[in-house]
Amino acid sequence: MTTSNLRGLVHDRSGIFAAAAVLAGALCLSVSAILVKLAGVDAATTAVLRCAIAVVVLVPLAHYERRRHPGLSRTGILWAIAAGVALGIDYIAWTASIYLVGAGVSTVLVNVQIIVLPLLALIVDRERVSRRFLITLPLMLIGVGLVGGILSVAEVGNRVVLGTVFGLIAGIGYGVYLFLTRRGTRRKAEGTVQPLAWATGSAAVTSALIAQFTGGLHFTGISTTSWLFLIALALVGQVAAWLFIHHGSVRLRPSMAASLLLVQPVLALVLSALILAERLTSGQIVGACAVVVAVAVANGVWHVRSNHRGRRLSKWFSR
Repeated sequence: MTTSNLRGLVHDRSGIFAAAAVLAGALCLSVSAILVKLAGVDAATTAVLRCAIAVVVLVPLAHYERRRHPGLSRTGILWAIAAGVALGIDYIAWTASIYLVGAGVSTVLVNVQIIVLPLLALIVDRERVSRRFLITLPLMLIGVGLVGGILSVAEVGNRVVLGTVFGLIAGIGYGVYLFLTRRGTRRKAEGTVQPLAWATGSAAVTSALIAQFTGGLHFTGISTTSWLFLIALALVGQVAAWLFIHHGSVRLRPSMAASLLLVQPVLALVLSALILAERLTSGQIVGACAVVVAVAVANGVWHVRSNHRGRRLSKWFSR
């Protein structure tokens, strides 16, 4: 095996592992909306507790990471705090959307990040957007729209308009969070847990501040069952999900990381139907299939290239 072939093999494997990490994070996030609805706690309180519980877990992990890596720089801390503000806005708006249009549909709406993340990377960092991504973007958006129930508004909720607005606001915050996290991490390799801990703490504070204008926080009266669901939400939907996504997304192009996360709403719809009995319409099923196909094509999963050894899958993650 030549040196160039060896480098290509390492590159392909690292790309596959990075993509797998992002997909694992997407799976964790797809469960989040279900846990939110099962907990049954108001949007602001859920957002704050989700982050506060996660911080308890992340702080010792960050301390351990700091012993092995340099401490987070002042610039890194500022990037993480700014990202956390966007995440706090995302969480409150998204949780409100869940109660208005359902766990599955709200998870689809938040994926307006598919446009926000690559657009910010293009405008701010001048990162090129692949032609495949641009070609498949309309199919992605059509699929997301179908999953969101544009053909059957009455079947996905009585307060679809307000829930859709909250979902789109959450999606913008989501995209900004991914962009700021990616940018801050790429500026200096300072580990994964430390930035996440700062961002999560910032999100908790942001959510608490917003809550003062939306009815306040309500910590009393939360049942034991709800607390268990909130703890699961913090561990799965915050700690595990973002550790996976942070690890994988910084090693991929913004358009690829964003489009891989579109698997999240498809998984959320299926799980919501199975666990919460949220019924899927035929349009939503078609939309979910469209999203999967668009993601596969956009990321070159079916791209085949010839070389002197024959036909093989090549450079999935470098385009």
